[in-house]
Amino acid sequence: MVLTKYDGSKIKQFQIIDHTGKVVNEKYEPKLSKEVLLKMYKTAVMGRNADIKAIQFQRQGRMLSYAPSMGQEATQIGIAAAMEDRDWFSPMYRDTNLFLYRGIPLETVYLYWYGNERGSIRPEGVKILPINVIIGSQSNIGAGLAMASKYRKTDEVTVFTIGDGGTSHGEFYAGLNYASVFKAPLVGVIQNNQYAISTPTTVQTGAETFAQKAVAFGAPFVQVDGNDFLAVYVAVKEAIDRARKGEGPSLVEAYTYRMGPHTTSDDPSIYRTKEEEQSWDHKDPILRFKAYLINKGFWSEEEDTALIEAVNKEINETFRKVESYGANVDLIEIFEHTYQEMTPQLKEQYETHKAFLKGSE
Repeated sequence: MVLTKYDGSKIKQFQIIDHTGKVVNEKYEPKLSKEVLLKMYKTAVMGRNADIKAIQFQRQGRMLSYAPSMGQEATQIGIAAAMEDRDWFSPMYRDTNLFLYRGIPLETVYLYWYGNERGSIRPEGVKILPINVIIGSQSNIGAGLAMASKYRKTDEVTVFTIGDGGTSHGEFYAGLNYASVFKAPLVGVIQNNQYAISTPTTVQTGAETFAQKAVAFGAPFVQVDGNDFLAVYVAVKEAIDRARKGEGPSLVEAYTYRMGPHTTSDDPSIYRTKEEEQSWDHKDPILRFKAYLINKGFWSEEEDTALIEAVNKEINETFRKVESYGANVDLIEIFEHTYQEMTPQLKEQYETHKAFLKGSE
């Protein structure tokens, strides 16, 4: 068992591969196929380069504010790989890699950050809610969705993600407490990237870890090396399996690092040092996982070079397509992509705003 209940002892961080790609915990190394492992790696390479390009596009005035996930690829893809197609995801605003792994096209991701409402459309069968910028609400929404699945007996599990700063919001606790009381099939993953914008974790909580916040709900928890694809996968899968069996929620803290800015409106050099950033460079999740795959004979440097070239070509072509849409969006699209069908309130808001625009012509 990876998940634990608090017994007063020091909490140990769960890890399977170290920063060199060496397996240090053979007991828990998952028996994933070569196909799955390469999908995980290739998605990470796409996500990392999509982030780099998006920052460039924003700096050129070609995209709105963007929240990069650089450094958090292992956490997000480990979560995604552990989920089944039937499971739901209640996201925060920094989950690009998870979206890509679960079937949301890069075009859709870019459309959202470009300001085009079509960026909220989900492909048929992809159970991911729209991006949620309201801090902490992922937990409440996730708990409600999980309870609905339990009520309908659909055997689905809901996973939500939240940042370390988000755990200071009341909704984080309310959602997990509700799920614990009613044993809703919910899994929470805290993406502890060390900073809530400029606020470091040292002044975010007085707890030794964020994982142990689960004690208040009577739920099991684990702190995992968030830069270790396999450790995140194993921990989240155990939590999902537990939830699916009707044993209630679990909480996973993924200890990772935000390598880039909070968003493109942020300048991290104001609040963190180059020395700190460099100390995390050798823990880069992508370099670690590449070494692991090469050690297994599943990958090579030559294949890596070709992949990066192909990925960047695809990214550039995708963004050209996104730009080609311009501002050609119908008013109704602002209202119709939040729910499967527009609610009466949204219909009223649409009609009201349409009348307002007509009156101002």
